Formats: sequence, C-alpha cells, structure tokens
Amino acid sequence: MTQPRHARDTERGRYYSDPAGGPDLVSVTNVLDTAVAKKALVPWAVKLTVEHVLTHLPSITLRLVTDHTEVAREIKAVHRDAKDRAANLGDRVHAAAEAHVLGAPVADDPEVAPYLHQLKLWLASWGVDLNKHVEATEITCLHRRLGYAGTADLLIWLPTGPGGRLELWLIDYKSSATRPAKSVYPENTLQLAALRFCETVLLPDDTDAPMPPIERTGVLNLRARSHALVPMPADRAAHRAFRGLLEGTRWLHAAPSTYPALTAPAVPQIRKAA
Repeated sequence: MTQPRHARDTERGRYYSDPAGGPDLVSVTNVLDTAVAKKALVPWAVKLTVEHVLTHLPSITLRLVTDHTEVAREIKAVHRDAKDRAANLGDRVHAAAEAHVLGAPVADDPEVAPYLHQLKLWLASWGVDLNKHVEATEITCLHRRLGYAGTADLLIWLPTGPGGRLELWLIDYKSSATRPAKSVYPENTLQLAALRFCETVLLPDDTDAPMPPIERTGVLNLRARSHALVPMPADRAAHRAFRGLLEGTRWLHAAPSTYPALTAPAVPQIRKAA
C-alpha cells in the first residue's frame, strides 16, 4: 500500500502525524479495516486456495511425501500473495493516475497502462481540462476534533449539475483485475463520507486550508478494459455511521490484548471427627 504524506504504519494500523503538532490521527482506512467485517474475503481466499491445489495437484501429491511442511506453507500463502499483488497493482495505478493528473512523467508499467488508458478515456468523456477542472489530487484531509485523517484521491469539477453546472466531486479510485466496473462495497460510502466531512486539508507546504464544500461523491472504478463512475450517498447519515466505527476502533486499539485469569480461592480442608 502506498504511504501518503504524514502517514505511518503502526502495530495498530495506519496513523497520520499532524504537522501542526497534537496527537496522531487514525486513518480512515484503518477504521474501516478494524471495524468493518470483510465477509467476502474468506470465500475469496478459499476459492483461490482450492483452485491452486486442483491446478497443481499432481506436483503437490508428489511433494507431500518428502516436503509436507513446505507444501503446506506454500498453500497457506496463496491468498496472501494474491492480496499483496492486488494491493501492489492498486498502488501503482494510483501513482500513475496522480502523475497523469498533475502532468508529471508516468512510469513505464505495462500492467498499469490499460488502467491508465481507462482513466484517460473517462477524463475525455467528461471534457475534463486538467488545468481548469482538477481542484486537488492525493490531498491529505484532517478532522482533528474527531481524531482521524485520510487522503482524497481526486477533487474535480464535473458538469453534473442542472443545466450542466459544474459540481465539485470527491472521487476515490478503485482498481481490480476481477470485479465488474460497476461494483462497489457499502464501506466505500463510509470512506467517502469520512473524507467529505473533514474540516481541514493540508496544502503542499503543510499549511491548513478549509475543506472545500463537496457536492457529489463517487467511486471511479478502473479496470483493464472498462471504467465506471459510481455515485455514492456519502451524506451526514453515512458520516454518523463512520463515527460509530471510529469510536469502536478507538476502543479496540486501546484495549489490552490479554487479561489476567481469575483463580478460584483455596477451599479449606475439613477434617473428619475422630
């Protein structure tokens, strides 16, 4: 996973340091990873593992006799390796998207190129002028009062209002090699709401600016052969839901990992009368 400015990984997940001082701020994705059950992950991991075993069954069978421990280790790592590869691809797609939006050189990456092409198609379809319509990219958003922070992928003006009026959108990129372009998760709304209702953004020189009023929010799904902008209802109700998860995350991060066991009191020995 990419490391946004001022973000650092801890044993409790990602936190942001505040350039103005003060306590560290838990990241939005850390809250969602801690407090939202990812029910699809277990079936996905099982599916990948079973497919791997069936595909390589002859070689696995031969190796089991002499190399049982190593074979088991490899099988256990199948879903973790796939998850790491997907995360790495997502990081590279994000980096390429940021560079393109900023007009900076984009690294030559054949695996990323199809996703970047879909971003370019999307920008062209909306008539986006990168110099006029992009408000910010990869900007750090803070909510010091509530104690969290995150990074917004893209703030952009799109002609989605009445009569083609420009509206300011907060957009989060999502890349996948397998999911349909129109698919989203409910927690995507919570992520966008958390960012939308931040109070402050950090400018490039780390000075504060007010969070601009966001009119629309959505997920821009980038796939190798397609793309889709999916509007998400990141409203005040979604933000209240996120705040509940934030409170749960704080409790979980502060809770001890072990508690002392309670032992029964000694029972006095009763002697029989002679």
